[in-house]
Amino acid sequence: MESFVHLRKGKTPRRPHADLDGQKDDELGRGGFTGRTANMYRRNDPTAFRTVGPLRPIDVLGDQLKPGDATDADGAPLLMFSNADCQVLLSRRNEEMPYFARYVDGDLLSFVHTGSGLLETEFGPLRYRAGDWVYIPKACTFRQIPDTESTLLMIQATDEFRVPPAGPLGRHFPFDPSQAEIPDPAPIDDGVGPQVDGEYEVRLFHEGGPTSLFYQHHPLDVEGWRGDNFAFTFNIEDYNVVTSDSVHLPATAHLFMQATGVYVMNFLPKPAEGVPGTERTPWYHRNVDYDEIAFFHGGTLYGIPMPPGLISHAPQGVHHGAPEKARERARRKFDEYQRVDWQVIAVDTRRRLIPSPEVLANDLGQHS
Repeated sequence: MESFVHLRKGKTPRRPHADLDGQKDDELGRGGFTGRTANMYRRNDPTAFRTVGPLRPIDVLGDQLKPGDATDADGAPLLMFSNADCQVLLSRRNEEMPYFARYVDGDLLSFVHTGSGLLETEFGPLRYRAGDWVYIPKACTFRQIPDTESTLLMIQATDEFRVPPAGPLGRHFPFDPSQAEIPDPAPIDDGVGPQVDGEYEVRLFHEGGPTSLFYQHHPLDVEGWRGDNFAFTFNIEDYNVVTSDSVHLPATAHLFMQATGVYVMNFLPKPAEGVPGTERTPWYHRNVDYDEIAFFHGGTLYGIPMPPGLISHAPQGVHHGAPEKARERARRKFDEYQRVDWQVIAVDTRRRLIPSPEVLANDLGQHS
């Protein structure tokens, strides 16, 4: 049961996640990293296993996946993972949409991995660039016009995305909403933009869909708006990373936005932990209450390049974590590196995620 007393049995280090003396640090915790925990100190790497059955880690390279919008302007993003709370999709568009899109099953939060361009929205125009988060409210009409090929990781949440409650550091850490770019209304005249026989298509993306609505007037004709539900962009350069010198912080310290059953985090460049003996990489864990998706945007981990566009899925209950050789290197190079410059986007979900056939067909098979 929960208690202010935390027991210690057998051979354990004095400090959590530090001074392991050859042991392997493995956390068995509830509620992500915020509930009851047991830190187990093992002899062997708990991720050294072979899997038989559907519940296994999956690793795919994003550039090996083929979203419909990558080769056909009239196409749509590729569904990668889904459950009752969300869908995780991949888009790689290089031509402007010949239609207007409206996601009617939930809010849409997208991360721009590569590319730049313009989003025409009902709230007004939004420029986007690599490193941007783009928020489109549920059922908001928009159209994407890329300047260059644009790769987007997209998360559609059944419930609305929200800014996490302010913690002890206050309302601007780690996510300062005042840094968001918010559009001004700019109604578009009739006769401008893609039309078929004088009509504008608004394509509704939904379960069992899509459905198309056809308007004879331009659907982005909003002259003004007010309220607290609007589209915006937010670049990871403006994210205030929370750090610690003496212990590697859990993923929850890097929370960006959340919806019911869906949590989105930014792992971004930061000073490395400086107290000797401190582990500088996330400890092994099996996150028994959440599935985890890691999307590698770029950077390095103590001199080891992070593969851009790698998408990794770790099901709840299955051990995962940085490879042992990466941990050993971080210890060996402790005095050589004062920073970690990784850029990883994480999506944790309370319900199990179902991988799509396309993802399963492109699994790198590292645990087969």
